[in-house]
Amino acid sequence: MYLEHFGFNEYPFTLTPDTSYFLASNHHQAALNTLLVAVHTGEGFIKITGEVGTGKTLLCRQFLTQIDSINATRTQPQFVTAYIPNPYLTPHSLMLSLADELGIPLAPGVDQHQLLKTITNALMAFADKGRQVILCLDEAQAMPTETLEALRLLTNLETEKRKLLQIVLFGQPELDQKLQHHNIRQLNQRISFHYQLGTLNRSELEQYIEHRLKIAGYLGRPIFTRRAIAALHTASQGIPRLINILAHKSLMLSFGTGEHRIGPRQIGVAADDTEAAHKIRHPWPYFAIAVIILATVIGWGILK
Repeated sequence: MYLEHFGFNEYPFTLTPDTSYFLASNHHQAALNTLLVAVHTGEGFIKITGEVGTGKTLLCRQFLTQIDSINATRTQPQFVTAYIPNPYLTPHSLMLSLADELGIPLAPGVDQHQLLKTITNALMAFADKGRQVILCLDEAQAMPTETLEALRLLTNLETEKRKLLQIVLFGQPELDQKLQHHNIRQLNQRISFHYQLGTLNRSELEQYIEHRLKIAGYLGRPIFTRRAIAALHTASQGIPRLINILAHKSLMLSFGTGEHRIGPRQIGVAADDTEAAHKIRHPWPYFAIAVIILATVIGWGILK
């Protein structure tokens, strides 16, 4: 819609966790460093938590990309990775998913005992080849308690030197609460590395905006004024997902009025149109902006 207007090659503020847009802010770089150190030391459980929208999925994908890069530098790959984005599964279904991710062939209708035995043999085979298996679980706060316990039992598998399987849990703060449950206290004790993602401060937010615009192909002068950055930080509270939503809507508004810069006015209107955002004052009535957006969308549809 506004690509040509601003000179973008692609939309800079989509919600898709695209690793090409990853910015190593203080929190995200520290979390990534924690993950890399942890997997090199061979620890069983690693936990990354953060509020909704703080970039856990993007961090997870960047971590997996880094692991692929490490493998690419070696004659024999060091790591084997598995990624399960929705672990709201029974213990049996989780193990089936793990086997599928690792390319382990299974007999039809395999029972739990044979499934665990097959996975164990495969993990031993990877270890014999000097390969380390990492399982990443996103949205881990959604995992049933019995499935978390099954994960703990999987990490009991080990050689004399190290664990056969390392598990990285990415989840919302509710995961911390769940891990306090008496029935899985042993799992909580086994988490040797943990990092909690924070939000972006104002300076990091400005870098974040500039970085995403640059990756999208923008080469001109700053689009977002300093006052707009301040307003965006207030409205988003530094949460990357909200920053993306508000920035995208602000660009739509500027395109609709034929402007090429964004000030606090557009940010305020975008915040009014976003339930999760903190509201800030702005001089334009909401209904007028809604008319502009509608006209823009209709006009774009006609031109298209």
